[in-house]
Amino acid sequence: MSDPDASSPADAPLPLTSPRTPLQLSFPFLREGSRVWERERKPPQPGELPSPLPTKRTRTYSATVRARSGPVFKGVCKNFSRSQGHGFIRPSRGGEDIFVHISDIEGEYVPMEGDEVTYKVCPIPPKNQKIQAVDVVITHLNPGTKHETWSGQIISS
Repeated sequence: MSDPDASSPADAPLPLTSPRTPLQLSFPFLREGSRVWERERKPPQPGELPSPLPTKRTRTYSATVRARSGPVFKGVCKNFSRSQGHGFIRPSRGGEDIFVHISDIEGEYVPMEGDEVTYKVCPIPPKNQKIQAVDVVITHLNPGTKHETWSGQIISS
């Protein structure tokens, strides 16, 4: 028979932790081919974008509502790469260039350098220190440049 004074490991009391103690999770393995799970984190380089980027599809509902209710700004497209899916807008009021993702561009034309645009802004998580342009609309095509529609048709302006 078992000794009544001996306790089994299942009966051992769990250690109490403070609710203020930070939760630490560890994964027993790394995913192959995933940069997210790299053990060695490199500090971000200047101009490097956070990943994953909040796109129109992954943005939270509350962030979308805040962005849509904000003011409309004007700017000029500094550059845009259709193959990379992003670009930058130079605000007309001055300041730092603003990131724009391909999913946030409204209308039928791919933005080109020099196109005048209107946009609203939304903070980029996780720290919300930088902003990105959302609801981007091309208001004036840069004259003398060839513009492309999203379907691939080339139009001269």
